[in-house]
Amino acid sequence: MLVRNPAEPDWGLGQVQSNINGKLTVNFENMGKMTLESANIALTLQFNS
Repeated sequence: MLVRNPAEPDWGLGQVQSNINGKLTVNFENMGKMTLESANIALTLQFNS
């Protein structure tokens, strides 16, 4: 699944690698691998057109 963090647009496009008990591991193109709490962040889906 591809996502973006609207609060941090400089992070770029991210690929969700796992979701375990609400903890997301996302690899962002400009920030690297981040572990995020899904309850505290509103990621938006990126659909390919």
